[in-house]
Amino acid sequence: MDAIAELSAEKGYGATKIADIVSRAGVARKTLYDNFDGKEEVFLAAIDTVIKEAMARVAAACADVGVDWKQQVEAGLKAMLSYVAEHPAAARMCMVEALSATPAASARYDEAMRECIGFLRQIVPKNTGLPETIEETLVGGVAWILHQQIRRGEAEKALDLLPELSDFVLSPYHGVGKSGPTRADESDSTVTDSKV
Repeated sequence: MDAIAELSAEKGYGATKIADIVSRAGVARKTLYDNFDGKEEVFLAAIDTVIKEAMARVAAACADVGVDWKQQVEAGLKAMLSYVAEHPAAARMCMVEALSATPAASARYDEAMRECIGFLRQIVPKNTGLPETIEETLVGGVAWILHQQIRRGEAEKALDLLPELSDFVLSPYHGVGKSGPTRADESDSTVTDSKV
């Protein structure tokens, strides 16, 4: 599975052959076929493993900081960015190659995105008045920025994005749960002032 992550990052999923995988892994072709039906099954198993490891790291980081939701968001982002930086080939496999490799790989990516959205929804404040799709928007935005970073060959620098991505994810919730004017109240007063 490490071999297919490395090869798909280097050559792309389509150009990676079974011969490449067994050569890189240092195993016999028979060994591969004793464990997997073919290249796609190896690829999907590798994606599943990476997603499971990354999400476990995020969940553990969030649990370690306690109940403060802002700290949980930042800890979760840091854990994800650290994983990407430490495993650039695996990150490219899951966040770039999986999107177009096979329909099943694309479905794995979509499911991972839904899992991240659900995780964020559990952490952030409820009944905020924000659009129902806010968590989808935020997770999608983070994924897009990471996707671009990985495609530029800069996955190892993913942690540099932490301040920017933390601000991006937290900014819609600023002021939520505080007394005083909300974002909506402030925008209403701006409209009223401009009419006067």
